[in-house]
Amino acid sequence: MFNKRKQPPIRTLIAQGSRIDGNMTFQDGLRIDGALVGDIHAAEDQPSILVVSESADVTGAIHADHIIINGHVRGPVHAHLMLELQPKARIEGDVHYRALEMHQGATISGQMVPMLPGDVKPTLVLAANNK
Repeated sequence: MFNKRKQPPIRTLIAQGSRIDGNMTFQDGLRIDGALVGDIHAAEDQPSILVVSESADVTGAIHADHIIINGHVRGPVHAHLMLELQPKARIEGDVHYRALEMHQGATISGQMVPMLPGDVKPTLVLAANNK
């Protein structure tokens, strides 16, 4: 459903071994392989994608359209369109999502809050190792 929409390019990289202290705003796509302490906000006027890789460590709130996590996040996550939690994802904070794909092994220590109006049930896809 969401894969039909063209993803924005990843133009910014926080490399493994790097650490940024402070809030960050980005456009298009951002990949984090290192550490970031501060809030992350995607520009609101265009589609965005954020990738938190297996080696990444983020402390702060995250706001983006499409978020893919396979690392460690301490803080609330706000995925305005889609949240993908890979097998090594660890989230310590509340998760706000419109659609969710969660692989076996991913963990969330916090509340899961669908961002849908009214009593509409959220889309939840569980990915298993066997097909």
